Amino acid sequence: MRPNKYRLALTIVFITLIVLLLTSCGTNQINSTPTEQSITQTPTTAPTPTSTPLVGADVNPLTGLPVEDVNLLDLPALLISISHFPVEARPQAGLSFAPWVFEIYITEGTTRFLTVYHGVFPEPEIPLTGDCLIRGEPFVQTSNIIGSRVWLDDNANNIQDAWERGVGGVCVYLYQENGTLLQQTSTDSNGYYAFNVEPGRYVLDFQNPSWMQFVQKNIGDEDQDSDADPASGQTEALDVTSSLHNVDAGLVLTTQPSTTSELPAAKVGPVRSGRLVYADIAAFFPESCLIYAFASPEVLEELPQCFFVYHDLEGGGYMLETDKLKRLAEESKLYDMDYASNAFDENPPAGGETASRLAVYIAYLNQSAWVYDAASQSYWHYVDKADYDNAGVVYPDIDRLTSRQLQFENVVVLFTEHDVVSPTNLDIHLEEDKEGYALLFRDGRMYDMFWSTNLTDEERESGRHKPVRFIDPDTKQLMPLKPGRTWIIVVTPETTVVPQSQGEWYLEFYQPAGSK
Repeated sequence: MRPNKYRLALTIVFITLIVLLLTSCGTNQINSTPTEQSITQTPTTAPTPTSTPLVGADVNPLTGLPVEDVNLLDLPALLISISHFPVEARPQAGLSFAPWVFEIYITEGTTRFLTVYHGVFPEPEIPLTGDCLIRGEPFVQTSNIIGSRVWLDDNANNIQDAWERGVGGVCVYLYQENGTLLQQTSTDSNGYYAFNVEPGRYVLDFQNPSWMQFVQKNIGDEDQDSDADPASGQTEALDVTSSLHNVDAGLVLTTQPSTTSELPAAKVGPVRSGRLVYADIAAFFPESCLIYAFASPEVLEELPQCFFVYHDLEGGGYMLETDKLKRLAEESKLYDMDYASNAFDENPPAGGETASRLAVYIAYLNQSAWVYDAASQSYWHYVDKADYDNAGVVYPDIDRLTSRQLQFENVVVLFTEHDVVSPTNLDIHLEEDKEGYALLFRDGRMYDMFWSTNLTDEERESGRHKPVRFIDPDTKQLMPLKPGRTWIIVVTPETTVVPQSQGEWYLEFYQPAGSK
């Protein structure tokens, strides 16, 4: 399926890219290569790190976070092809549960998502909310931050576990130590809030709904405990000399709230057809179960065939029942798998450039954006409505299963070759022993990095691959991702990412010549 003429040595590709960069000096445009200065500091190929990620037995290797059920880590990944077009497919169900999401160009100006589920399965939810309006605008840091999250303590252990969900719409008040009210806000759909403050001493007041109460405070690690007094909802006076990102409040139910809302259908999707690149991504995840709805004959012969669904176009595709997912993962398991290929660190790497927003232009009727929210320290996703009258206007993107806005801690732009097999069929190169440039957006900053599918000696001997690695061009070691979820936008080498204003970046997708 991939002619040898496309398997050129990567050094030739890099030489070509360097020449292109040098000929474009004097502009502030960023192509798929780093700046001229970074090129002189990096090798012509991305090295395979010798270090091995250290992942605990209860930590998801795709997020760097503990999981609720460690037994789920023994099950292989599920890869589900989810539709983005037609617009009736939106909002999709289950995207917020996926540790990784690949956004792939499928011609005709459209993209499709390949979600990777491991260590967690999607489930429907009616979110519990407080008495205020849910915060709907990303928080912009202008000074020191005081804030964090209000969460529902499902297991009543007085500790904020990584898998526990936030409570939106909780009213939060900021006071001076002397009792003067300064500001008021509320939590977003995932439970996060924040205030900008100058150095000083402050008290926060959380207002719990009448049918919920606060958990015990100051139990355990400061980053996981609750800081609100169970009786008053107030914190102790906090001495702020720098940003405090760990002022949390835990809630438990005292009575079941009355609601007229119906639980969303326990289904993931809409599921649509397979694409050639899915075979490459499935190879990252040994024993994985790839789920899609049909494919053209030349694609079908290349794809693993774990589970098919109907090619239902109504509503954007077939909706797959969530109760089938665990069974499919269990049926796929033959051997132990090891998906630990990347590193995670709460602290961002040094350097990078300010990145508060990434606008993504795939086509006139396919535009989206990622906007940094300093309260949750994640990027919020926005999508358009593929509407000619409002092209480029984007709206909050939510998960159909939970009604919560999609928030991802890492957004990766991955540049790689796209070969045209036919006007509506692309061969996107993510197979083994490939590498290239990428951009990482995390913590409100953008970083140059490499991506690599180069096999280690261990992988060659075992014949069992690991997920694509991300590599720091300066240290030659693994690039630290922020613990949490990662969205990977796969684009052509000619795609550009240019600054629009301070901290705002614009990605313009370059369509492969010969594609529709």
